[in-house]
Amino acid sequence: MSCPDHEVAHVLERNRESLADLCANSWQARTLHALRKCRTAALGGHIDGCDNPTCHKLHLSYNSCRNRHCPKCQGHKKEEWIRAREADLLNVSYFHVVFTLPCELNQLCLYEPKLVYDLLFKTAWGIIGDFGANPKLLGAKMGMVAILHTWGQNLSLHPHLHCIVPGGGITQSGKWKHAKSKGKLGCRTARYLFPVKAMGKVFRARFVAGLRKELGKSKPPSFYESLFRHNWVVYCKRPFFRPSQVVEYLGRYTHKIAISNHRIKSLEDGKVTFMVKDYRQGGKKSILGLPDAEFIRRFSLHILPKGFTRIRHYGILSSYYKRTIIPELQEVVGKPELAETEPLMHRKCPACKKGNLVTIATFPARGPPQHWQEQIKKQLNRPI
Repeated sequence: MSCPDHEVAHVLERNRESLADLCANSWQARTLHALRKCRTAALGGHIDGCDNPTCHKLHLSYNSCRNRHCPKCQGHKKEEWIRAREADLLNVSYFHVVFTLPCELNQLCLYEPKLVYDLLFKTAWGIIGDFGANPKLLGAKMGMVAILHTWGQNLSLHPHLHCIVPGGGITQSGKWKHAKSKGKLGCRTARYLFPVKAMGKVFRARFVAGLRKELGKSKPPSFYESLFRHNWVVYCKRPFFRPSQVVEYLGRYTHKIAISNHRIKSLEDGKVTFMVKDYRQGGKKSILGLPDAEFIRRFSLHILPKGFTRIRHYGILSSYYKRTIIPELQEVVGKPELAETEPLMHRKCPACKKGNLVTIATFPARGPPQHWQEQIKKQLNRPI
């Protein structure tokens, strides 16, 4: 994929003096400044040399901020995470379940994000785990990988949880049991893992009960009553056709951020113009323009609290169980065949495409030393 012409960092850089005023707290401001400096001289860098004997080109690279909210720092992390998850796959059907919070909770998400998002994770897993344990539905211990997204296409606050759930679980006797909704590998007739209307009612009741416990009388009764005016949405897609599709899905969603640089089309006249999709109209694309201040404000809504874990594993997919249970299950139900992928260890030289890049020097935020600048200048025959 080609490099985008416009970046979130460009918007932040031209508004660097006012970033603190556009953020709700100092943590958001620190995050935005990190994104602004990503892959610039402000973070230092390194000189890489090609190990190909016929090339030996030098390449100047600036360090990444490595922030999880940065559009430029997710690719490598995503690939590493996916490789680790591939080892846990079973040769069974997987379901995609989405738990969405109503807009009435948006204001609370702004002031108590950790409380609300932690409760969302806890409630979602409680529902999947309890429905799975019900003998009428499955009668087995299940697993789940949950990924928090907080945004809509227009950068508005839209908290929801994407959950990947194997279509079955482990019984008390230690045997694998397929979900009753014909959770057979490759089956396209099984639309739901569990009844979604029942899940929606339980989701609303348990989440509101959790809020009452955490917030108590700090919120008036009318606040809790407002949460029961509408049905809460639990959406379950058809099962993935193959386990390999689970990996493709995880690649798209795990390290996704509020907006990618490739969606930004223009940065003219102090305005950010970017592409949006309207999923209510079948993914119809349109263009939305926002003033810099409003764009930054909306982007800041999706900066998670410091140390907050947005990808969590539960049940038989948790770190405690998967060290022993997953290898045993793979012997019983099988391990899916995945396409071979190249190792991630080496970075290829962009000049010759054959050699590997080897770091031969590093430098701090002041920029590359003069003698390295001269060598690269001679090599490129132009200023750097």
